[in-house]
Amino acid sequence: MPSKSTRLRVAGALAALVATGLAAPAAQAHERQPTLAGLAERHGRYFGSATDNPELTDSAYTRILGGEFDMITPGNGMKWYATEPQQGVFDWTNGDQIVNLARKNHQEVRAHTLVWHSQLPDWLTSGQWTASRLRAVLKKHITTEIRHYRGKVYSWDVVNEAFNEDGTYRETLWYKTLGPGYIADALRWAHEADPHAKLYLNDYNIEAVGPKSDAYYALAKDLKARGVPLDGIGFQAHLALQYGYPTSLPDNLRRFSGLGLDTALTEVDVRMQLPATEEKLAEQASWYRQLTEACLAVRRCVGVTIWDYTDKYSWIPAFFPGEGAALPWDERLDPKPAYQALREALR
Repeated sequence: MPSKSTRLRVAGALAALVATGLAAPAAQAHERQPTLAGLAERHGRYFGSATDNPELTDSAYTRILGGEFDMITPGNGMKWYATEPQQGVFDWTNGDQIVNLARKNHQEVRAHTLVWHSQLPDWLTSGQWTASRLRAVLKKHITTEIRHYRGKVYSWDVVNEAFNEDGTYRETLWYKTLGPGYIADALRWAHEADPHAKLYLNDYNIEAVGPKSDAYYALAKDLKARGVPLDGIGFQAHLALQYGYPTSLPDNLRRFSGLGLDTALTEVDVRMQLPATEEKLAEQASWYRQLTEACLAVRRCVGVTIWDYTDKYSWIPAFFPGEGAALPWDERLDPKPAYQALREALR
């Protein structure tokens, strides 16, 4: 990751302090309260947040987003439905807005995502595809999007959520039409379009050692052996208190590092069954601390991204009724115990 000047770190720290209501006299405040990104940088890591276009009109929100973090991920703006809504017709509006915001704030971008089974446009899901036609469509999409953002993003989640919980391939449009080789092809095409971007496979419920993470380990080992360009594995880390903490995470990160791969925690949130209580928030804080410490303990774990930083814009309540309060800032943009736990882990 490129280093940032002291001037930019100070400015970012002070902006975040003002936004979170923690500001003191300028020089003293910076000494007492560096940003999450500033703390992570001391360990050679980044600390990021996802964001999405609708919330960028919220100035209080964007002040914290631009101050606390040095990596941002577009939640939806680079997905297929947004970037190629009609076949061969590309729209970069949403992705460009987030990339431009990141550049303004001297942040990097984790680009997300090129090949996924979800949020595809109707023309793609309703089409009658032969393998040769779909392969050409996939190659064109990957090549066109990556070339558009060439030199502007740090990494790509090239293939997202390719496996079922039992370690079998997910029966997606891509797998059913092209077979498992679509993953290697996507990585090769991505590398050809931007040889400098880091290329990731990304999935949820792979934090613990088990059938699904074993499938990724076997796939990654095979891809590396065949010389397919793969730089890292993204562990989404969408966790829920009621299902228990993945205690084998550090060992899991290490075994992927042993293949010569980077790892990252890419979409972190820790949801709970509502209402939130002091006890649940304390347990949540402990999980955020443990996740961060696990990444810091593994040399090739390059950073942590939370899936937006505030409950105000969390995806959880809409998808998991009765659950929420998953992020380190609450709906009023006030820090929760999880925020302090992150700071303690990064110190």
